[in-house]
Amino acid sequence: MIALAIPLGCLAVAGAVQAGVAAAGLARFARRPPTPPVALPPVTVLKPLYGAEPMLEDALASFCAQDYPEYQIVFGVHASEDPAIAVVRRVAARFPARDIAVVVDATVHGQNGKVGNLINMLPEAKHDVLLISDSDVHVQPDYLRRLAAALEQDGVGLATTLYAGLPASRSIPALLGALQITETFLPGALMARALGREDCLGASMMLRRPTLERVGGFPALVDHLADDHILGVLVRQTGLSVRLADTVPATTVPESSFRALLRHELRWSRTIRTLAPLAHLASAVQYPIALALLALVVAPSVWTVALALGVWAVRASAAAAVARALRPKLGRLASRPALWLLPLRDVLSLAVTAASFAGRRVDWRGQSMLADGIPPEITLGHVPEVIRP
Repeated sequence: MIALAIPLGCLAVAGAVQAGVAAAGLARFARRPPTPPVALPPVTVLKPLYGAEPMLEDALASFCAQDYPEYQIVFGVHASEDPAIAVVRRVAARFPARDIAVVVDATVHGQNGKVGNLINMLPEAKHDVLLISDSDVHVQPDYLRRLAAALEQDGVGLATTLYAGLPASRSIPALLGALQITETFLPGALMARALGREDCLGASMMLRRPTLERVGGFPALVDHLADDHILGVLVRQTGLSVRLADTVPATTVPESSFRALLRHELRWSRTIRTLAPLAHLASAVQYPIALALLALVVAPSVWTVALALGVWAVRASAAAAVARALRPKLGRLASRPALWLLPLRDVLSLAVTAASFAGRRVDWRGQSMLADGIPPEITLGHVPEVIRP
């Protein structure tokens, strides 16, 4: 089986080199001094919610503690019994001076429930600079300033951010999920940008209302699972660019079981595969330890053992460098990476990548749908209820 072990070994070496290059690129990004914004326009933050997920109160509170002169936060849910409302009320009580509203509206607009929620929330937005951010995002106090500085640059239509993983517990599934986001996705996304991609990442999407209207508004996204990617594509089609802000928030990794983690990562992987199948296949090189272990399995020998150990050492060194580089950006949001889990992490990631090519159906918040969305039946609903906490 030496004929199979050699190409696997070559891919593993290439992946180790890629990990080192990506870590070096991230270190340069982290050292770059932040650009202060010239203006600080009023901002409306749109936060679609669904359930009282782990660490939700901490995440929402971080948005209420922004060092920014004028901004509004609009939270949206589909049902008045959603437990997220109680969390919002607790957060609002901690920040009584913050301009907060909650929109409760069961109207269904399409396949993507989050975007449907945003459609229901938008009429309550007071300001023309809009920030769309997922419910599980934790940010530093200067987060809005950093995004505003990126958006005001010439030719920029949308500002977005990288993001790290923040495990909700020290369980192995949560640690594995954080490793995937912080040590693989984040440096890989930055490298892709260095190679010319301008991906929009759903943790942070700041744009002006006229830009949103120009691309068709939220209804243009409601039939797509990868709504963030589609929004970025539409903005770029107008001739404007998608700029990366010099801040790094963290997103909660809530999974406490392997089943939940794999279901989440398979949805993510199948969505990416649907959008860019060849690039997604090529991304398997990001898991060099798994590739080296495959070479060892098919051709056990001294050189394949040495390869596996060497690749593991390089991958671990690169991951540690990523963690060090991100620490100043993340501050209190930085978490200790479980580097000892890297071999298992790479094996799982390679398996999920392979499984992503075996179908298109995914599970999203208990709903089964296709990775590229299904044309919906639009249901008209009632007049939304607006709550002032």
